[in-house]
Amino acid sequence: MKLKALCLSVSLLALPGVASAQNPLDALKKTAGDAGKGAVEKRVNTKLMDEGRKNQCSFKSGTAELDAGCDAKLKKLAAALIDAKKQLDGAGAKSYKFEVSGHTDSSGDAAKNKKLSEQRAETIVKELVARGVPRNEIIAVGFGSEKPLVKPDDTAAKKAKNRRYELQVRL
Repeated sequence: MKLKALCLSVSLLALPGVASAQNPLDALKKTAGDAGKGAVEKRVNTKLMDEGRKNQCSFKSGTAELDAGCDAKLKKLAAALIDAKKQLDGAGAKSYKFEVSGHTDSSGDAAKNKKLSEQRAETIVKELVARGVPRNEIIAVGFGSEKPLVKPDDTAAKKAKNRRYELQVRL
């Protein structure tokens, strides 16, 4: 009976999941590292959302063409992304993407709005890449009117709030 127990113990130690469970310090380090990355992700996303709100560029109606006067805002957004990259790299985050999401108001055709919001997000991505953000670290996503800030958007002011782009990082 003791021999069976000894064989069972040895075979359990050979299993990868059980063997790694033998070192609780490694599990603790991984948990602490994940928690640290989560805190950095939250801090970075708060900063990026704030910068995005403060530095909104307008587009010509129905197009993905930027209105004049956005250069200073785009420089600030690029600087915020470059700073975020430094924070993420410093925290040991290896795999992340910055996401520029485009949003529209609820006026018009939903499918066209979704496509337009993606085109506008892509315009912002191109501008940020031109200002030093690595292209392989940033993506454009269009949500159309799926994620409004205000409901219903039945006034010009409410519609204007829903027409926006947002910046965040995805780990």
